[in-house]
Amino acid sequence: MILEAVLLNIKIGLLNDFEASFNKASRIISSTNGYLSHELHKCLELEGKYLLLIKWETLEAHTVGFRSSPEYQEWRKLLHHFYEPFPTVEHFEKVELDY
Repeated sequence: MILEAVLLNIKIGLLNDFEASFNKASRIISSTNGYLSHELHKCLELEGKYLLLIKWETLEAHTVGFRSSPEYQEWRKLLHHFYEPFPTVEHFEKVELDY
């Protein structure tokens, strides 16, 4: 399992529109092959800051499968104009620790 983590800075004044568009976009991403789950968290300290966490079966499910799909183009149309600056996407894998 791969965790995609993205800090989103949304233009002030567009927060309600962003959340409504994200709700629509959630239906798009959740139907993608290799998608497992996602969560959107709103920052308590900074208005307009969100944390998006998406779980994928593999890195390629996101970077190749989703990003090269027609569904990604719809995702972009719905969401990318809300970001300022454009976010950096990072991927993580769980570290198994012996306690």
